Amino acid sequence: MTSNRWWNIAVPGIAVVLIALLLVSTPTTFSLTGGLLCIAAFVIAWFTLGRCASTSQTALAAFIPLLIVISAAAAGFETAMATIQCVAYPLIWVLIQSTRRAVIANVMLAVAIGIGIYLGTGSLVVALVIEAASLAFALALGSWITSIANQSEERLRLLGELRTAQEQLSIFDRDAGVSSERERLAREIHDTIAQDLTGLVMLAQRAQRELSSRTSPSATLSMLEEGARTALAETRALVASGTPVALSGGISGALQRLGERFARETGMEVSVSASGLPELDRDTEVVVLRCAQEGLANVRKHSAGCVATVSAWAHNGSVALRVTDDGTGFDQDAPTSGFGLDGMRSRLALVGGTLDISSSPAGTVLTATLPLGVTA
Repeated sequence: MTSNRWWNIAVPGIAVVLIALLLVSTPTTFSLTGGLLCIAAFVIAWFTLGRCASTSQTALAAFIPLLIVISAAAAGFETAMATIQCVAYPLIWVLIQSTRRAVIANVMLAVAIGIGIYLGTGSLVVALVIEAASLAFALALGSWITSIANQSEERLRLLGELRTAQEQLSIFDRDAGVSSERERLAREIHDTIAQDLTGLVMLAQRAQRELSSRTSPSATLSMLEEGARTALAETRALVASGTPVALSGGISGALQRLGERFARETGMEVSVSASGLPELDRDTEVVVLRCAQEGLANVRKHSAGCVATVSAWAHNGSVALRVTDDGTGFDQDAPTSGFGLDGMRSRLALVGGTLDISSSPAGTVLTATLPLGVTA
């Protein structure tokens, strides 16, 4: 009961009890007058000082000594008035925050009331027995209540720290989600729209050359339109739902169409071998297709070759994709500023896959392997 509202009820309540005890003990005029004055002083002290003692050190410093003096005086006027300690001990424990100081104040209260009982009864034994028992009970009860209060405060502190940690974790999760989504969109844009736009640029350059040489660019313009439609479809898919365009005809058909389109756009000889693949889930198909797109994009940009091969097969619970060319190769240890190979490795790493690259002046072999039934 730390709320003043309860003590505002308890103090007048114990005052009524003390008056009743005083009246039934057949007091003398002197003890009756003194007892009533002590009761009045106790109530007045509470409502003037005690109510503020929990927030004011000055009020606390004045109220506790006054409470001890009033309790001792009440017990001195009438032994039954020692009942005031039933509320005096708890008040000390509630108002004094320091356990050490509360124990000292309890001892002082016990000594003071013991002196009052001795003066009222003339019996040292009675005073010692009553106050020893009262003090022992008060210390045990106060220590128990203090430990409970300390545990409650510790739990509140831990709860506050937990809420703070949860809020921080929520922020971290949100930031991680945003970062992950940005990386995913970057991969999708690079592997789809960026590659399509690269093809469109090269086709536009071819059309310009054909126009300069007075050759009909109709075939090139048709490929330009097809590439633009593909880029538009990929863009709409990303904007609409964030998911890749559906692969009609499965991964084998998608790889065949990719190879044919690449051959038309670059003039290179492209062969695709993807028959015999088992039915793959959509996420696995998307990863395989993106790796094929990136592999051919690197062939277009860097190989300077004439022949490219795309092969896909399944073996021992995994599916593999290999893209080869007969170009000049590249130095794998040389630093690069491109996103393609790193993005491919990241995409494969998300599904437990690996990427192996072998390059020499005779050409480059890129092999991507990932387990079947993955989720990208």
